[in-house]
Amino acid sequence: MRLTRAAHVTLPHAPGGDVAGRVEAVGHGVSGWEVGDRVVALAFGGAYAEFVTVPAAFAAPVPDGVDDEAAVVLVRCGQVALGVLRAARLEAGESVLVTAAAGGVGHLAVQLARVLGASRVVAAIGVSVPAKAEALRSVGADEVVTYADLAADGVEPVDVVADGTGGDVQAAALAALAPFGRLVAFSATTPRVDVDQLRLNARIVIGFAMAHYAGGRPEVYARHRAELWELYRDGRLRPLVDSVRPLEKAGDAHRALESRENIGRVLLRVS
Repeated sequence: MRLTRAAHVTLPHAPGGDVAGRVEAVGHGVSGWEVGDRVVALAFGGAYAEFVTVPAAFAAPVPDGVDDEAAVVLVRCGQVALGVLRAARLEAGESVLVTAAAGGVGHLAVQLARVLGASRVVAAIGVSVPAKAEALRSVGADEVVTYADLAADGVEPVDVVADGTGGDVQAAALAALAPFGRLVAFSATTPRVDVDQLRLNARIVIGFAMAHYAGGRPEVYARHRAELWELYRDGRLRPLVDSVRPLEKAGDAHRALESRENIGRVLLRVS
């Protein structure tokens, strides 16, 4: 399967996203699913609806002991967070900086860095909000800094950066890398990188895209999914849900995201 990204969106448009529910119908040639099965999946369009069609390759059964809210958070955000840290080849005892740390991927990356043996985890957020700092420390962050702090004062050098912000924040995070450090960019527009500076500072920049990971390495994707379910059931991974809003309030949900008010995921419930 070859995936492409549209250059523009034609309105009216129903966004895609992570969805959870029950199987209502199974397409021709699809095996392993029955009507009524609990399912969590990625929908590349039309997710804001009562019914949605999803590719079987991006669908997973929800095991017992995992509620819909946790499943929706883990199906993509958990996969991205774990995939990014594995792409960085994080080793026990190393230090990690996570940008967009209060978001869906970021708060899980903070926890997973700790699970994978990080000795120090720094969480970077856009604005100084005591509730965000408290929440991030509760899930494993040793330090919480703002983007302004990161740009002005920097942080003690780190071995790995998980960057979901891009732009000037990424440039500041890159400057925080210790020699032999790795920055993994997984979201947002990224600035130009000076290869000579990478060479002189012995730094590495890695690009990470979930579509290639899921489509090109399905066995790893499945293994990571099982690992995430297990970590959740063991209590070592705690998905944070900021709020669950009715579909009719989708506009309010987007405004909350744009204002950076949320701590963890903002979810919509279709009644």
